[in-house]
Amino acid sequence: MYNQSMLKADSLKGKTIVVTGGGTGLGRSMSQYFLTLGANVVITSRKLDVIEKTAAELSAATNGNCFAVACDVRIYEQVENMLQATISKFGQVDILLNNAAGNFISPTERLSHRAFDTVVDIVLKGSYNCTLAFGKYWIANKIPANVLSIVTTYAWTGSGYVVPSACGKAGVLALTRSLAVEWGKYGIRLNAIAPGPFPTEGAWSRLMPPDMKDDFDIAKRNAIGRVGEHQELANLAAYLISDYAAYITGEVVVIDGGEWIKGAGEFNMLDKVPVKLWDMMEMLRKG
Repeated sequence: MYNQSMLKADSLKGKTIVVTGGGTGLGRSMSQYFLTLGANVVITSRKLDVIEKTAAELSAATNGNCFAVACDVRIYEQVENMLQATISKFGQVDILLNNAAGNFISPTERLSHRAFDTVVDIVLKGSYNCTLAFGKYWIANKIPANVLSIVTTYAWTGSGYVVPSACGKAGVLALTRSLAVEWGKYGIRLNAIAPGPFPTEGAWSRLMPPDMKDDFDIAKRNAIGRVGEHQELANLAAYLISDYAAYITGEVVVIDGGEWIKGAGEFNMLDKVPVKLWDMMEMLRKG
């Protein structure tokens, strides 16, 4: 059941959704599901050829309206232009999904300040550029709307070897919670999702150290013992941006199979203790 559609048909009918970084990976999967639920979807990226190809494929696969707009979310003027292109195409925009991201897995001392800037600018600056531009538009036009941002559990735990990403995602989470309070009076909701391991063709192979995939088997690190299916994330995203979630704002929902809590518990590594050893320890304790 978890890899099937959760919401009924037309749950997003009449809504226009902008998905940053929507051309590939999880952004593409979520965009496709939104289209099947009746939404108009605008996907953005710096790579126009990629998103135009994706938009054509998604429109054909869903009989929906998918529109590609080139945009570097780090540049506010391009965000404004993307917003205006969306309004010109569909009349208005109702939902923003901050999905565009970048990351390096590296010891921090090996990174240049430019590498640090690249990640933080895409993740944090890109998210606040889009959120600010869209928010101003919604408030001025009295449009109830919502923003969903993709963060990560290390936004609040921190994590070595992904420090620029951790800094950027922590900022996005703070933005989400802060504006949920400030903009609630305008009928604008803001929420976030913190996904665990959901394999994507590009990022999965690029981020994992070569020849060490067995040592870094992500599926073994969570309580459920598997990686996530894209449909599971798409189901959650669609719910949070839909009117079914009208009373939810300022929240971050974790969907990681129990990965971060398994890593956080001091004695969770004891799941590796074999049954015979537990039997022996029990006998010693009773003795």
